[in-house]
Amino acid sequence: MVVVLTAPNPTSNIPSFPRVSSISAGFFTTANYIISNVETLLVRGRATMRLLRIFRAAGQPLALSMAGVRMGDRLLMVGCADPLLIAQLAVKTGLTGRAFAADARRDLTAEAERLAPLEGALIETATAPWTALPLDAGVFDVAVIRHVFPGLAGPERIACAAEVRRVLRPGGRCVVIDPAPRSGFGGFLRRAPRDPAFAARGGAVGVLEAAGFRAARVLAERDGFTFCEAAKPNR
Repeated sequence: MVVVLTAPNPTSNIPSFPRVSSISAGFFTTANYIISNVETLLVRGRATMRLLRIFRAAGQPLALSMAGVRMGDRLLMVGCADPLLIAQLAVKTGLTGRAFAADARRDLTAEAERLAPLEGALIETATAPWTALPLDAGVFDVAVIRHVFPGLAGPERIACAAEVRRVLRPGGRCVVIDPAPRSGFGGFLRRAPRDPAFAARGGAVGVLEAAGFRAARVLAERDGFTFCEAAKPNR
């Protein structure tokens, strides 16, 4: 059997050859030149990925790291569609902290309450409207809003964020986790949010700013989610 190897047609993607001075300095073949450039690209790629790894502790979900919950924090979780994440965040607060989860749907709060002790977490729960949480003002250090904004109308979305701002202490943080928008065929198959203007108005960042938060920003878009953060003003 005869095997014939043919070179690919030249394209703009084929790297240019090194200069003569480079060849005399030690790049003897085209193969060495390509390998050198591939290694450079890999190093740059690793440096980029390292920025996201800052937020991801070994073996734990990115959402857990992005929330930045610490021992002793008073944590509010708005939206109980992910009861496992709620339990994992609640564990982070420890025995000296507090974890409170709220949702407008009773079945979701009940599931969060059921799962938490199985994961070793202690939480309080409440079924309440997004805009009227049964909580005193200024009592939480961190709030995590998980997959709530895309399902609300514009005014209710801002009112929900304002209610979260009310129960946060001055300087408290708010982290919003929403599904990331997708393009192409994946975006066609994915169910669109009820308000298609949500992304056009700045997504969660726009909502947080409209509700009076400061320094609102997108932390990352990773693993199919968008992570946003903002802080309640000190005054």
